[in-house]
Amino acid sequence: MNKGAKKLLIIGLVWPEPTSSAAGTRMIQLVNLFLSKNYQITFASAASKSDFSYNFNGIGVSEQEIELNNESFNAFLRELHPEIVLFDRFMIEEQYGWRVQHECPHALRILDTEDLHLLRSARELSDKKKQALDLFSDTAKREVASILRCDLSLIISETEMDILTTDFKIDRSLIYYLPFLEEEINTDTIKNWIPFEDRSDFIFIGNFLHEPNWNTVQFLKTKIWPILRKKLPGARLNIYGAYPSQKVLQLANKAEKFMIKGRALYAKETISKHKVLLAPIQFGAGVKGKFIDAMQTGTPSVTTSIGAEAMKGNLEWNGYVEDNLDEFIDKAVELYQDKNSWQIAQQHGIQIINQRYSAKHFIDHFTSEVERLISGLIKHRQDNFFGQILNHHTAQSTKYMSLWIEEKNRK
Repeated sequence: MNKGAKKLLIIGLVWPEPTSSAAGTRMIQLVNLFLSKNYQITFASAASKSDFSYNFNGIGVSEQEIELNNESFNAFLRELHPEIVLFDRFMIEEQYGWRVQHECPHALRILDTEDLHLLRSARELSDKKKQALDLFSDTAKREVASILRCDLSLIISETEMDILTTDFKIDRSLIYYLPFLEEEINTDTIKNWIPFEDRSDFIFIGNFLHEPNWNTVQFLKTKIWPILRKKLPGARLNIYGAYPSQKVLQLANKAEKFMIKGRALYAKETISKHKVLLAPIQFGAGVKGKFIDAMQTGTPSVTTSIGAEAMKGNLEWNGYVEDNLDEFIDKAVELYQDKNSWQIAQQHGIQIINQRYSAKHFIDHFTSEVERLISGLIKHRQDNFFGQILNHHTAQSTKYMSLWIEEKNRK
């Protein structure tokens, strides 16, 4: 361990499962980013581990089990004394932020939003109730307050950056655009892609603990597949995803070639065997890891404007973006049958990954920004006076609620 290295503490909502969700992959990318700059990293969480939890010890990252609403976390902070604390989603900042502020007042506090929960929940409510989008919910108040309390918040989508600055008037100095950090697709990668002729079937993939994925599978089952399978009677639709509930499994129908496959241990390998990824996403936020994996394996996709949101910039999609049901189905048929269209879509995916998600485009600039904030933290916090107000008042209310729970747990 490098004794002179800066210490980074990451407090996780869960122990990351990169084989289960894009959120898990995102967290491992952040860990690797800081490791590449020789940070000494400790990952801590009060959650229980699963068989699919990432093994941090294997990459030189310390693991620490912690307790919620317990003074032992304060003792752990005092001993570790990190220069940077990264909160995994705003709920974690709510729970532990005041303790970090108390024990490590000079530590840089970073919030990784994953995707904006306020946007995802507002869209879900709008879709279910068929009403206008209302961003200004209780979730928004909590999440924006968390962003203001932190020194820097990582935002994965340019659309979310615009919403925060335009609708919520967040100063740009407090938020930082950091998308998925991918290896570029090179000629060696492309040579190993499975060709058009050797692929078959459609695929959807997504963690079923994530409501937009469950909604998408229902949409595929009821709206898309009944028509699409008649146009392509030889094709199957294979549904993959971690943590499928019984209600998900019950959708399987062999006669209709609608197959529920469950967890894919190796998502990219699984996607790579299929011709087309279908994802008619109706609501959600952030950037979708399934499309990154599809592009990385040369697999075209058909999705909605919500699905493709903030992912392609001014580039062409690696397939088609269609909100009209009939057009969506027609484009799926075209990609499945037309090798030329399919190969053009592949090329578009290569451009998107290499131009918009190449890790080397972001790592140095981001770590320079972190170092700049550490060296100028007093001024940065003075400029964010609303954040100081929230830290003063929220820390008190959260603190006493937590201490009350802690005292209750002793009895």
